[in-house]
Amino acid sequence: MEDFRPLLESLDARDELNEVFKNRIAKAVQLLDDGVPLYPNDFAKGDDIGPVAEAHEPLTEEALAELGRTFRLAGRIVSLRSFGKVAFFTIQDASGRIQVFAERETLGQEAYTVFKKFDIGDIVGVTGRLFRTKTGELTLHADTLSLVTKSMRPLPEKYHGLKDVETRYRQRYVDLIVTPRSVEIFKARTTIIRELRAFLDSSGFMEVETPMMQAIPGGATARPFVTHHNALDMGLYMRIAPELYLKRLLVGGFEKVYEVGRNFRNEGVSTRHNPEFTMCEFYWAYARYTDLMDLTERLFARLAKAVTGSEAVSYQGQEINLAPGWARLSFHESIEKVGGIDPEIIRDYDKAKSLVEKSGEKVLKGDKLGKVQAKLFDIFVEPKLIQPHFIYHYPTEISPLSRRNTENPEITDRFELFIAGREMANAFSELNDPVDQRQRFEDQVREKEAGDDEAHRMDEDYVRALEYGMPPAAGEGIGIDRLVMLLTDQASIREVILFPLLRPEGQPGS
Repeated sequence: MEDFRPLLESLDARDELNEVFKNRIAKAVQLLDDGVPLYPNDFAKGDDIGPVAEAHEPLTEEALAELGRTFRLAGRIVSLRSFGKVAFFTIQDASGRIQVFAERETLGQEAYTVFKKFDIGDIVGVTGRLFRTKTGELTLHADTLSLVTKSMRPLPEKYHGLKDVETRYRQRYVDLIVTPRSVEIFKARTTIIRELRAFLDSSGFMEVETPMMQAIPGGATARPFVTHHNALDMGLYMRIAPELYLKRLLVGGFEKVYEVGRNFRNEGVSTRHNPEFTMCEFYWAYARYTDLMDLTERLFARLAKAVTGSEAVSYQGQEINLAPGWARLSFHESIEKVGGIDPEIIRDYDKAKSLVEKSGEKVLKGDKLGKVQAKLFDIFVEPKLIQPHFIYHYPTEISPLSRRNTENPEITDRFELFIAGREMANAFSELNDPVDQRQRFEDQVREKEAGDDEAHRMDEDYVRALEYGMPPAAGEGIGIDRLVMLLTDQASIREVILFPLLRPEGQPGS
C-alpha cells in the first residue's frame, strides 16, 4: 500500500484529469492512509444477487424477519444516497441488482467512516439480512461492509449513460455496467449459440475445428487478410470460411459435421459487416439442399422461441413470422416477380448491365451475365424480402462450389435465405465432381487475373481430396451476428459484437 500511494498522487497531479477523477484519487489515498487496501482478495461471495432477489421478492416483512439467514453479496455500487448516519445504495452483479441499507449504528463508527469514502462504481462485499423498507422495497440490511475493488473513474450519469455510440463500442466494459439492454443482448447471443449447438448435436452432427490460418483461402468469394509465419517463412491467410476443410472431413468418412467459429474478410465496415465475424457451417452427407431448407426452418423457429418465447419476432417495427413454411422462389423468378424487372432485361447482358449502372452500381470488366443478374438481385430484390424467403437455383458462374442442377447445368442446387432484407444463410448441394471443380477453380483464377480480388484461388489439395471421392452432400453457412441482430431487434452488427473493430483512438475517422 505504501508503494501505491505515490502513484495515486502522481495521477492526481495530471492536469488533464477532471476534478471528479482527482477527487476519487484523493479518496483512494485517504483509504490507504486508513489502512484500507484498495484491491483486496479476501471477501468470499456466498450468493448471487439475482436469485436472492427473485426468491425473496414475494415474501412479506414478517416472513423475511423469520428467515434468520445472513446473505453474503458482492457487487458494484450503481447508485448511492447518503443521509448522514444512514445510507441507501444499490449494488449490481452479473445476475441482478438489490438495494442495501447501511447505518452507523450497525456497522460501527470506524467502518461507517470508511464506507463514506466509497464511490459509485466501487465493488463492495456486504453481509446482512433481508427486510422491507417503508415503501416495501426488498433491501439488505448491512451487518458488515468492505471494499473489494476501488473504481478510479466515475461511471456515466444515471439518467444519461453512454449516449455516444462509438464510446459504447470502444468502452464496452462501461456500456455493460450502465446499459441493461446491452447485457440482455449478449446473454441472448450466448443462448442462441448454445441452442444452435444443441439443435445440431441432437440432429446427429459432430462439432469439429478446422484451421483459421490457411495457405490457400477458400470457401467464399472475399478478400482475405494476409499474415506471415516466421518459422516456416511462408505466407498465410486468415480464413474467409471453413468450408473446404469441412468437406475434406466428408471425404474422410464423417457424415455430419459442423463448426462455430470466427471468419475474417478484408472488407468494409458497415451496419451489416464487421471484418471479424462468427459463422456456423454444417455439412450433411447424402442430403440435398432442399433437406437443409426444412432443417433451417426448424432451427430458426427453435432459436426464436428460445430467445423471445415465440416463433414471431419484431424487427425494426416489422413483425416477422419464423414458423416453418417459408416462401421459396427461384433466383430468376424473384428478379422478375419481386424486383419487377422484365424477363427480357434479365436475359440480355447489355440491358441488364445498363440497368445496373443506371442504379449507381458498377459492372466490372469480365463480369458475365450471372454476376450482373446477381447485382440486379441485390438492388431490386433483396431489400424487399422481409418475411423469410429461400431463393434457389443461382447461376453456376457465381456458385463455384455448388452442384449443377441435373435438368439445367446453367444453374445450381443452391439457396440463400433472406429475412428482413438481408442474407442470413447460404447453402447448396455440394459439388463433388473433381473434374467440374477443377474447371470452376480455373474459371475463378481467370476472373482473379482479370481484376476480381474476391475470386477463388486454385486449391489442388481440395481437388485431390475430391478425387478420392466425396459422397453427395449438402452444406450451409449461417451468419451468427446477423441472426443475433434479428432475434434481438438490433439494426447494427456492432450492437451484437462485444468488441467490434474500430480505428485507434485519436486517428482521423475514429
